[in-house]
Amino acid sequence: MIEQFKQDVDAGLSANEKSLPSQYFYDATGDRIFQEIMDMPEYYLTRAEDEIFFKKTQQLIDALNVSKDSFFEIIELGAGDGKKTKKLLKKLVKQGYDFVYHPVDISGNILEHLEQVLAKEIPDLDVQPRQDHYFDALAAYNASAHKKVVLFLGSNIGNLDDELAADFLYQMGSNFKHDDILLLGVDLKKPRDIVLPAYNDSNGITARFNLNLLTRINRELGANFSLDNFSHAPEYVEEEGIAYSYLLSLATQTVYIESLDKTYNFAEGEKIHTEISRKYDEDILNNIIAETDFKLVSKIMDSNAYFADYILKRQ
Repeated sequence: MIEQFKQDVDAGLSANEKSLPSQYFYDATGDRIFQEIMDMPEYYLTRAEDEIFFKKTQQLIDALNVSKDSFFEIIELGAGDGKKTKKLLKKLVKQGYDFVYHPVDISGNILEHLEQVLAKEIPDLDVQPRQDHYFDALAAYNASAHKKVVLFLGSNIGNLDDELAADFLYQMGSNFKHDDILLLGVDLKKPRDIVLPAYNDSNGITARFNLNLLTRINRELGANFSLDNFSHAPEYVEEEGIAYSYLLSLATQTVYIESLDKTYNFAEGEKIHTEISRKYDEDILNNIIAETDFKLVSKIMDSNAYFADYILKRQ
């Protein structure tokens, strides 16, 4: 994994428009900071999707079209702390459904913590975690003849542009069988004054999260980024419904990465693109899935219509 990290950092910082992949936010420190982000008053996404899982749990279960008489598998991609999923899992166990829960994440720290929590809170739940990349995990589960319910929550799909999201869902669908279900959580389009503070909070938590990526490169790749020479610079383009995260170079400077034996030049005001967060409406989502094997079956929203969990079925 360290070799891939080196390749991705080199490719991103060597480009005319510099970038770093958002997947590298999530080391142990990044995991902790993201937990703080989800608790921020400005970060409406967590509260909105939590409301769906906490107040509309039965509606979710009904929409999944699972039977108590037939074993099925729940696979959660990017399981995280499992806070909202636990509500669904508890109700399924209580109602006597026969299933196994596979949380999938690239972070071993997160999975270890989640497994310990679930063992205490839902002792009757069959939990089989997997530390892996999403498609590798789905390919491994594809051999199963049982119905699959795949959870991809938190608007994680929004970290991809529309073309990549369409390809992602197409590739995901190739690991589904007929009638397998995808529960897809997406952030809905909203005005700038609601969205932007979620990525630029008053306490600087999102700034620490973004800058921690440079700290990780310093630690793991032997770089000499000075965090004082960069600032967190988010933007939101309301018309297209996309939030962008950047690291802004505050001075003309050079950075050396020892493991690559290479120097990178930064102009004052130059940006490193680190993340996008796409906001959706039904037209956007239908365009994205147009060339996939999925069809929209139903949609469940929070009371403010900030967030939606879409149920998609493999045709």
